[in-house]
This record gives sequence, C-alpha cells and structure tokens, in this order.
Amino acid sequence: MELAARVRKGERRALARLLTLIENDDRDGLEALSALYPHTGQAHLVGVTGASGTGKSTLVNRLAYTLRRGPGSPTVAIVAVDPSSPFSGGAILGDRIRMHDLAGDPGVFIRSMASRGALGGLAAATGGLVAALDGAGFAIVMIETVGAGQSEVDIARTAHTTLVVEAPGLGDEVQAIKAGILEIADILVVNKADLPGADHAVRMLRSTLDTARPTGEAGPAWKPPVLPTVATKGEGVEELAQAIFRHRAFLGETGRLEQFRRDRARAEMEMLLRESLFAYWRNTHADGEFEAALERVLARQVAPRMAVEMLLAGRGA
Repeated sequence: MELAARVRKGERRALARLLTLIENDDRDGLEALSALYPHTGQAHLVGVTGASGTGKSTLVNRLAYTLRRGPGSPTVAIVAVDPSSPFSGGAILGDRIRMHDLAGDPGVFIRSMASRGALGGLAAATGGLVAALDGAGFAIVMIETVGAGQSEVDIARTAHTTLVVEAPGLGDEVQAIKAGILEIADILVVNKADLPGADHAVRMLRSTLDTARPTGEAGPAWKPPVLPTVATKGEGVEELAQAIFRHRAFLGETGRLEQFRRDRARAEMEMLLRESLFAYWRNTHADGEFEAALERVLARQVAPRMAVEMLLAGRGA
C-alpha cells in the first residue's frame, strides 16, 4: 500500500497522516497499519506514568534528548496521551511546548493524542499508534500517559519498560505504596530531586521495595531501581537511560520479552474483539433496544447481568 511504503521511507507527512487515520478508526489507516505490521516488533516501548505535577513531560523531553546523544543515537518517537478537551474532544497540548530541546531533530517524532475519556490513562487507539511508529522504524517509542496517577495500570500492559514518576512534597510515594502502583514499575523515578523531602522519598521507596515479597515468578527477578532526577537540569537522566537499557537486556536474556509480546497481543485482541462485538450487536438490533434495557436496570427491575443475557438472547430486557 502506498501510504505504508511512504511511511517506511521516512516521510513525516505520510506518518502524521497515518496516525490521524488510525486515531479516527479510518479503514485506509487500518489497512496501511496491516501493511506495516510485518515490520513491527523491533522498537523498545517505554511507558512513563505518574501523577500530575511530577514533571513527566519535562523528564520525557530530557530523556529523549539524552538517548539521541547516547551510544548509537537511537531514533525516538513520543506518544503523549493528553486529557481530552471537554469542548472539542481534542488534546490539551500545554506540556508539549516544553519539548523545545527536540525541535529540528530528524530522529525524534512527537505525537499528542487525546484520551477521549479512555480509562487507565491510555486512549483506545494508542496501541495502533505505537505499532505504526514501530513499523516506521523508530528504535524507542515512549508513551507518556495522562496524569491520573494511581489508576494508570494499563500502561504496564503496553510498554516493555514502565517508569513510574514520583515527586517530593506531593505525598505520591505514600499513595503509590497504598495503591500498589509500585507493582507496575520497572523503574521508579523521584523527579525534582533538588526539592526538600527528595531523600526521604527515595529512602521510603527503596525500603518498600527491599521488604516486598517475591511475586513467585520462576527464574531471576528484576528489582526496580529508585533513581533521583532533576529533569530541568538533566541530572540523573543518563543513569535513567542506562537503567532502561539494562531492563531491556534483562527481558531479552530471561525470555520474558517474548512472553510479554504474546500477552500484549492477546490483551489487545480481546479488547478489540469486545469492542467489535458490541458495535456489531448495536448495528444489527433495533434502535433503542439497549436504552430500553438500561432504563429497566436503572429502575431496578432487572439486574445488569440478566439484562445483557436477555439482550443477547433476543428477548429484550
């Protein structure tokens, strides 16, 4: 397909066009993505999540800058999932203006997208965008999620390496421990480490990880490092980049990368199948049938599970 071929040649406008088509669930975009798919599976996917105010965007900016100037100068793509505008449905791009350090670098591609109300911090189309960027030949794809904090466990199902960003003074380290978000972290980052309380946050997180019980996984276990950074000054970012490469090597050496790819493909297919089946049901049933069942559920006349079974059996609710 012509669009896919142009993307493989490195044409930025073609790539931007493809990403827009994927976001809009356009058939041409899906066909181009299928044509690109044999070329995917090469990029290392890095998720960056954490609460608002921790400096994720600044950290992503500096990390990409550092990676580009490191060994091999790997190409980097960034997918920044923003909260949707309540008025237009588009992305709120305020933090993207901080990525000025990357302007003009042909080895960096930045794409903002709206979450459009998707739960878990990731928009429904994120998987398609990430696959397209992988197929376009980017060596590292970073996914920065919306600042919903502890609810963003979906990132762990998408990224090979998940960075959880905390900051001193926000109480995030305590919330992370309570919410169990540490379980999704491959690397913990205490950003803004020049602020009071940073040393305490680092110690608390390291102590928690030291006392955490093994998950029962067979084989060697990965112990998430806790790394202090000051993204605005670039401090600690080189160490963070090295930790990402160490984790990538660990996944490859232990065979967990292949298992991750299988699990990720299964989860994505199950999600798409659920969405497609629901869309098919809506298209093949009378208008208002679902809404009528919903009203009966709201009136406490029938339980949700029974209402769905009746709808599937064609008996209404």
